[in-house]
Amino acid sequence: MKPVTHIQSRTAVLPDENIDTDRIIPARFLTTTTREGLGQLCFHDWRYQADGSDNLAFPLNRPEARGCSILVAGRNFGCGSSREHAPWALLDYGIRAVLCSEIADIFRGNALKNGLLAIVIDELEHRWLLKHPGIELAIDVREQFIALPDGGRIPFRLEPFARHCLLNGVDQLGYLLQHEKAIAHYEQQEQAA
Repeated sequence: MKPVTHIQSRTAVLPDENIDTDRIIPARFLTTTTREGLGQLCFHDWRYQADGSDNLAFPLNRPEARGCSILVAGRNFGCGSSREHAPWALLDYGIRAVLCSEIADIFRGNALKNGLLAIVIDELEHRWLLKHPGIELAIDVREQFIALPDGGRIPFRLEPFARHCLLNGVDQLGYLLQHEKAIAHYEQQEQAA
């Protein structure tokens, strides 16, 4: 995992509420254990017509949404079943951060563990972002704020361990492996006692 310190991008807005993990990545695509290629399947049943062509009514298929790596989503994003494939698909699609007033706990945990910022913001600020798609935002993970184009800031909170892992580009296992020598030393002392 690469360190996540800053993200700067225009926003794409997906205002629908209760977007569940099955909409993010349909269950029939959960047969893989690798992340590569999941971006093509992200929002599959929403992005594509039955004949495989792009659904031009889908907000992320519009030209102004292309290249955006910050997604402003409707309330209760990532609800439904737990699946790590959902943040994998979003990351492979090019999304680096999801901003919302309410994000499902399990999805948020899976996202942060995989390097996808899942940021909960105040309801009033969320509504404002939903009404202003395409604005340029800068997210500072270390200082925990989102910089607005007018110089304003939206503060957010990350759980300290998740923030540490993001800033250092390690997942939970990587964090433990960084302390392998200390763990081995402790185990040796315990066995000797």
